[in-house]
Amino acid sequence: MDHLAAAGLNMAGMDVKLDSVQINGNQADAAVTIAVKGGAAGQGMPMKYHLEQKDNKWVVVGRQDSSQHGAGAAAPGAANPHGGGAVAAPPPAGGSSKMPSPEDLPPATKKQ
Repeated sequence: MDHLAAAGLNMAGMDVKLDSVQINGNQADAAVTIAVKGGAAGQGMPMKYHLEQKDNKWVVVGRQDSSQHGAGAAAPGAANPHGGGAVAAPPPAGGSSKMPSPEDLPPATKKQ
C-alpha cells in the first residue's frame, strides 16, 4: 500500500485485493489486483510484486510483468502506480500494429 501511495496512486479511491502470497524467509512474492473503487467487476489490474522484509516491514523491491493483456497499464482514471507515462500508440484504424510480411509489400523500385 505504501509503495502504491508513494507512486502517486490515490489509495482512498482504489481497492487492492491480495490474491496470493508466497513467503520464503525474508523475501516474498505477492499477486494483487488493483481496481478503482466502485468499478465494474473484472476490470482490476493484476500485478505481481517481489517484496523483502526490512525493519519489520514488507517493502516492494521489484515488480514482475504479467503476461496478461494490459499489464503495466494504469486502471482507468488512475495514475500509473509504477511511474513512467509512455503510452503505446493505438493500432491503425481497421488494421493491426504488426509489420506486414515481405510478400505483402509492393515490389521495390530503384530510385533515380
